[in-house]
Amino acid sequence: MKNVRIWFKKDGATRYISHLDLNRVMTRALQHSRLPIWHTEGFNPHPFLTFALPLSLGFRGVKESMDIRLTQDDISEEEIISRLNTNLPDGIRIYRVTDPVMKAGTITYASFNIKMTCDTVPLEELFMLFRHLFAQETIETQKKNKKGIVKTIDLKPDIGTYTLEKTDDNVTLEIVLSAGSVNNVNPTLLIAVLEQNNNIEIHYDITRLDVYNEEMKSFA
Repeated sequence: MKNVRIWFKKDGATRYISHLDLNRVMTRALQHSRLPIWHTEGFNPHPFLTFALPLSLGFRGVKESMDIRLTQDDISEEEIISRLNTNLPDGIRIYRVTDPVMKAGTITYASFNIKMTCDTVPLEELFMLFRHLFAQETIETQKKNKKGIVKTIDLKPDIGTYTLEKTDDNVTLEIVLSAGSVNNVNPTLLIAVLEQNNNIEIHYDITRLDVYNEEMKSFA
């Protein structure tokens, strides 16, 4: 028996499939690949797979991971990649297979690349609006918890390092935010604050670049 971590990219039209559908896509790919996958026991056996941290609908992901368990130890990385990619849709591509090192529960932060435009304000003004937002002592918004209760939260303590840049085509924000099972901050919350405060609509394209543990070591 061997546990392996599958690394993949999620892009294109597959950005718009939910995490539940992604689970189904991967399950079918595993079944059709004829890899020696360990199946759960019980009334309804199915291939064992777990994801480190679900990716929000519409986000691109360049370093996503999924853990599986093989019943044989002699399957090469190249064979796993080839068999799975043959059975996956365009937009989801396996690019690496490793031994699992960190546990998903250690994930504490995530980094994002966010490209933004706005039809009603020029890019220079959008850039300055974000600078002013980050300069505030608090960035308050409302968030619904797992119990469905809406609470006012301050996003400022959940913001790590960030860079903000204006290009000819967009305003680009690269930012580290709290992530994981305990406190997971969606970057769209920051965008929503700016939209509400300034009565504007922002168009955005978000890519999750990586996830990290509390020491900011990349998930492995």
